[in-house]
Amino acid sequence: MRIITLNLNGIRSATKKGFYPWLYKVQPDVICLQELKAQSDNLTEEMQAPEGYYGNFHYAQKKGYSGVGIYSKQKPDEVIVGLDIEDIDFEGRYLECRFGKLSVISLYLPSGSSGDERQSYKFSVLERFMKHVEKLIKSGFEVVICGDWNIAHQEIDLKNYKGNKKNSGFLPEERAWMTDLFDRVGWVDVYRELYPDTTGDAYTWWSNRGQAWANNVGWRIDYQIATPAIASKVKAANVYKEERFSDHAPLIMDYDV
Repeated sequence: MRIITLNLNGIRSATKKGFYPWLYKVQPDVICLQELKAQSDNLTEEMQAPEGYYGNFHYAQKKGYSGVGIYSKQKPDEVIVGLDIEDIDFEGRYLECRFGKLSVISLYLPSGSSGDERQSYKFSVLERFMKHVEKLIKSGFEVVICGDWNIAHQEIDLKNYKGNKKNSGFLPEERAWMTDLFDRVGWVDVYRELYPDTTGDAYTWWSNRGQAWANNVGWRIDYQIATPAIASKVKAANVYKEERFSDHAPLIMDYDV
């Protein structure tokens, strides 16, 4: 079972950069998308449901902003749109598709890099989302949460860790929140199960400033985080960098399920 997560930084932009021919080539069973930057009336038929796939979405209320989606070869048994938390759902950040006893989630956690107000909001979202994932891990479902978490967990997860210790995305409080997610609650960082020490090859996002992409000055902020049983079935993982559809790269994982 192949699952991919990718922040598109605009579905219309990614389409122009060859996203759909690549999708048909790699043939994931499920692909989770973040940052659609579009509403339903902006999407072509292919964007709504690529050939061979079902499409489901959680759009932001604000036009051209945020939004998440999931394409799946199998029609979901159940689709859960949003967290039932008004201010988070307003921004279109959570979509869950259930297939039997497997649940796959597309998640887009907020960035706090634009200023103190958004960082405070990010902390608020993290606090409330933690309560949700504490319940989710006990739900009886095997769960894979795919998405842009906007947090680099460890020093090996970004190139310039020394210069970013006071910056959003690598703040001590954010990193501690993620440690708590793994160590106390019991979720598994699936990529790190396979590659506990990988640095540069693990990055999934590069700033558009300077020569970040050319010099691989990146961050690992896109994850597949799973319940232990399905995490143990991962057989392969890679960050696809041969083509660029976005300022993020696709994180591809194969599970023996």
